Amino acid sequence: MRRTRILTAALALAAGLLAGTPPALAADSAPPTTLAAESYTWKNARIDGGGFVPGIVFNRKEKNLAYARTDIGGAYRWQQSSRTWTPLLDSVGWADWGHTGVVSLASDSVDPDRVYAAVGTYTNSWDPGNGAVLRSANRGASWQKTDLPFKLGGNMPGRGMGERLAVDPNRNSVLYLGAPSGRGLWRSTDSGVTWSQVANFPNVGDYVQDPSDTSGYASDNQGIVWVTFDESTGTSGSATKTIYVGVADTDNAVYRSTDAGATWSRVAGQPTGHLAHKGVLDTVNGQLYIAYSDKGGPYDGGKGRLYRYTTATGAWTDISPVAEADTYYGFSGLTVDRQHPGTVMATAYSSWWPDTQIFRSTDSGGTWTKAWDYTSYPTRQNRYTMDVSSSPWLTWGANPSPPEQTPKLGWMTESLEIDPFDSNRMMYGTGATLYGTENLTNWDSGSQFTIKPMVQGLEETAVNDLASPPAGAPLLSALGDIGGFRHTDLTKVPSMMFTSPNFTTTTSLDFAESSPNTVVRTGDLDSGPHVAFSTDNGANWFGGTDPAGVSGGGTVAAAADGSRFVWSPAGAGVHHTTGFGTSWSASSGIPAGAIVESDRVDAKTFYGFKSGKFYVSADGGATFTASSATGLPSGDSVRFQALPGTKGDIWLAGGASDGAYGLWHSTDGGASFGKLSNVQEADTIGFGKAAAGASYQTLYTSAKIGGVRGIFRSTDRGATWTRINDDAHQWGWTGAAITGDPRVYGRVYVSTNGRGVVYGDTSDPGGGGGGGGGGGTDPTPTGACTVTYTVTNQWSGGFQADVRLANTGTTAWSGWALKWAFANGQMVSQLWNAEYTQSGATVTAKNIGWNGTVAAGSSVSFGFTGNWSGTNVKPTAFTLGDRSCAVS
Repeated sequence: MRRTRILTAALALAAGLLAGTPPALAADSAPPTTLAAESYTWKNARIDGGGFVPGIVFNRKEKNLAYARTDIGGAYRWQQSSRTWTPLLDSVGWADWGHTGVVSLASDSVDPDRVYAAVGTYTNSWDPGNGAVLRSANRGASWQKTDLPFKLGGNMPGRGMGERLAVDPNRNSVLYLGAPSGRGLWRSTDSGVTWSQVANFPNVGDYVQDPSDTSGYASDNQGIVWVTFDESTGTSGSATKTIYVGVADTDNAVYRSTDAGATWSRVAGQPTGHLAHKGVLDTVNGQLYIAYSDKGGPYDGGKGRLYRYTTATGAWTDISPVAEADTYYGFSGLTVDRQHPGTVMATAYSSWWPDTQIFRSTDSGGTWTKAWDYTSYPTRQNRYTMDVSSSPWLTWGANPSPPEQTPKLGWMTESLEIDPFDSNRMMYGTGATLYGTENLTNWDSGSQFTIKPMVQGLEETAVNDLASPPAGAPLLSALGDIGGFRHTDLTKVPSMMFTSPNFTTTTSLDFAESSPNTVVRTGDLDSGPHVAFSTDNGANWFGGTDPAGVSGGGTVAAAADGSRFVWSPAGAGVHHTTGFGTSWSASSGIPAGAIVESDRVDAKTFYGFKSGKFYVSADGGATFTASSATGLPSGDSVRFQALPGTKGDIWLAGGASDGAYGLWHSTDGGASFGKLSNVQEADTIGFGKAAAGASYQTLYTSAKIGGVRGIFRSTDRGATWTRINDDAHQWGWTGAAITGDPRVYGRVYVSTNGRGVVYGDTSDPGGGGGGGGGGGTDPTPTGACTVTYTVTNQWSGGFQADVRLANTGTTAWSGWALKWAFANGQMVSQLWNAEYTQSGATVTAKNIGWNGTVAAGSSVSFGFTGNWSGTNVKPTAFTLGDRSCAVS
């Protein structure tokens, strides 16, 4: 489910959007920009998953401490109290967008506060930057970075193998990293601060997926793919003596050192002909388990084996659950139950049809059982039940014929881990989500175990387009791999993605401005139409008819009244139609591949852009005329939009660092454009509800203004700008789409390339200044109150907490100020969704205008991070004005 993203999102990035370094600007070339004038709260529009999870890592020392890595969407930490995932790499900025791809994770079993991530998305030219190793001493709450002299490939072939990064379990200042591209094995002896190549490691790997691929994507050497320590060969504080390393080489896959990495040799007697995807060591019984495949994955793999290597004797045993002749897949997803080390599990990661397979042995691989089997073909008997009620779209709205089922057990199942502290809990990653169970041992008793998505908080989709209509659903999205969604509630997972047809990737969508029930989308599909229409605001769809030659979605525009459409598909020129695309006519005067948009007032006016030229049609898209406007970006890394409510008001963003780059505005229907001098670079443009007292809609852009990259807002037609994100919320590359909400002032929807749809809400929803809690005496609401104080995360010297204040009385509050005292010297370091002061042990948190009104029976929440030493006892008493609150 990731191939489309590789070919579209990655290539789009490589096409010049992020290449090179922007030219330096004179010191006075742009007026200063206001930064973070007010606070924004950022969340995801919930989808829950959507992408490939190639790695899951449990800490071996601390219960419930687990991490997940994604191929383009960063890393996450498990939050046991809420059973959700917390994103850890949202601070990755525009210039380092490739560092959202995580090729490996390592959690320190000596010091659980320490975690490491090897980051970088592509080893070829698509990613202009080198890889890095990130290190954290607070479980990923903040990071330090060491840049590497080579690239890493979190979204490259072979990314499901691993883990390539490992911490010595006896001397945790020592780490190893397996590199791709023939760069060998690397070591750090100072907890990841500095790295050097292990010069005497004998094999850099030689396996490439496709040597003929001139892009460098499939032709890169997959290199060193896993590192495993035998902790029984060391003592605390001393480097572990025996280390095993997996290499992408079908004849020489496993190497070992018995002298803490001083010398290395190929392990004798090992099988040949396959790649060692995983190597997991059971030190209790002295068994190294290895999952083999003939290919690097995660898509391919036609044959596979499982082997057990006895470390004491050097004996290799083929423990494969089926004969090699009966495999049509490779093995991966390898794990050992640390509570019962003779229990081993593995996946048939590349079994796409009818389903993936999971194998389990309780006798060290002597015998195996399967997650499902045939009673009589095509009837299946499953050892499990699946409950996807929390993410119902995982059925894909499908009704397959046996032996295929929906929802599927999975595909691309390269990661599978049994909780080292709980034999009943297992998690595994797929190409679309992360599944898990908490009654796994039912497998052995003959009863069924239950599989559910364990993915809330982990949002990994590539966003191509966004729309927020003035009526109906607040958000429509065009996504890679899973098509897109209609969100009627941003806090809930939609029941289904867009269907009828299901595009593998939706490339563009639009709605009719004055008739927002009319919606159109275009996308990629192996067989079927590439355009679809809806007459109920995207709730239901029907396919259109393609013009001849169409090979991909391209861009599409709906007339303001929904009476006609203009489509610029891949593989064919620009076309137009009246009605719902039962037949299309070629448009003239505009080149193939142009980006198309509609005027939001005049139903017959459409616009286009291609290679520095702007085009205008006044006859419904039948004919276009090139505008005389000059100075626009010469390339095609451009997004433009027409303003709702005003004919001919157009904003255009885009360009590249080696030419024109910025934001342009036209008020004459594209006949001429003026470039905004105060915007250095811009890549998206969108509109939202006007601020209080303003007559012009609010502008939003992903841009560089005043020398700072970020998400910006203007309430005065671009005369001044405010950065509304901060350095902790950057999400890598945000250049595909942006839109404000026409019904909620300050709300903005931001596309990311792997972190899903992020939306922000302002602390000043009126846009006219503060109010409530901004000064003066503390408000004194009347009535009863209840406080829930929850520590959501804690690490050495620091913690994070959430506070929920409920109005349990009978009258509404028009402002509030909550006080409490810490018993152990804790100090608040940062607090959000409230103002605060702290005097000694006493903290006062006060509303910030927009959350001052709390109706009877309702509640308000805020959160904070703080410092502690010794103990971190929760406060037991809270006061609201002159009254005490109950504590739940």
